[in-house]
Amino acid sequence: MNGHIKRFLKSLVSLSDYVDLDGANASIRKNIYFRGPTVFILACAIIIASVGLNVNSIPVIIGAMLISPVMGPILGFGFSLGVQDFHLLRDSLRNFAVMVVISIMASALYYLLSPLNMEHPTELLARTNPTIYDVLIALFGGFAGILEISRSEKGTVLSGVAIATALMPPLCTVGYGLSILNWSYVLGALYLFLINSIFIALATFVMVKYLKFPVLKDSQDTHKRLSGWAVAVILLIIIVPSVFSAVRMVKESNLRRYASELVSSNKTLGRGFIYDYNVDMSSSPASIELFMAGEKLNDSDKERLYSDAERYGITRSQIVFREDAVTVREDDSQKELIQSILDHSDRRQEKMSATIKALQDSIAVLNRELDKLRKAATEEPQE
Repeated sequence: MNGHIKRFLKSLVSLSDYVDLDGANASIRKNIYFRGPTVFILACAIIIASVGLNVNSIPVIIGAMLISPVMGPILGFGFSLGVQDFHLLRDSLRNFAVMVVISIMASALYYLLSPLNMEHPTELLARTNPTIYDVLIALFGGFAGILEISRSEKGTVLSGVAIATALMPPLCTVGYGLSILNWSYVLGALYLFLINSIFIALATFVMVKYLKFPVLKDSQDTHKRLSGWAVAVILLIIIVPSVFSAVRMVKESNLRRYASELVSSNKTLGRGFIYDYNVDMSSSPASIELFMAGEKLNDSDKERLYSDAERYGITRSQIVFREDAVTVREDDSQKELIQSILDHSDRRQEKMSATIKALQDSIAVLNRELDKLRKAATEEPQE
């Protein structure tokens, strides 16, 4: 019985009967190049994605990612490391650079010429601040991508990987940042794109080794094969920055979660209370701003909060009290308290209104597209 279960589980996860290593090898090598029609297809996809980002239309962005050929050089890069092919690595990097330059130029040109200037381009701004989730998506997207290419019977997985990893929107955002000379947008989006590319290539390398793709054999041209130490150096260059960025993202995510839990468990402190908070990652170390209202906190109340914060790994130097809304006067404390909270609420309401307006714009675009489809369906002649 145990042997039967083991055989069943082994057959369930076995890949040897479903992969075509020679076909995958040929497909990857063929698809790394940007020549002729591929260049124009890439430019068209970038323009479509830029339009979608400009009008906050997610369906348009998805459509652009479906037709974009940006995965080729990235998969080729990871594959070349796995099979130790120096020429393929060089060609992959060269075409990767060509792809990036074409994409940024096309998107920057579009945003320079576009008459539409949205006040709050939410889809664009979402590509300027990578998180740990982007790393996980890229990593597992890379696993799925190389498995799909290696599979004997091809499906639609690569299209899904192209959508999930979202390589094109960051490039479009880089072009947008260049068009308005906003370097924080440029650097943030470029960082997200590089992180995605690195982890897709890393996942490809791991799967190439796991599936036992044949390593390039020695030949008369010794430069066609990378030595072991060269592969190690290249991987180190790739992995070390990625690990540091991943660690930073994890710390940021944890700090935000711990700050939320800390505030939730300490809403009331003495005769004061926390009516809002903000996590500032730009400071060193990262700080948590606590916006206080009510009466001014005494030292014992603050010490109680500091002690509770230590349970979450938050030091007292990271906590900043904003006590603009507190008062020690009995006659007008209630008036000042209400006014300060209202002022803060108004500022937050303005931000929320801007976000809601951006979402309403997206819904309006989708409704117009839906109306067109309904109209076209009703006008089709009856057979």
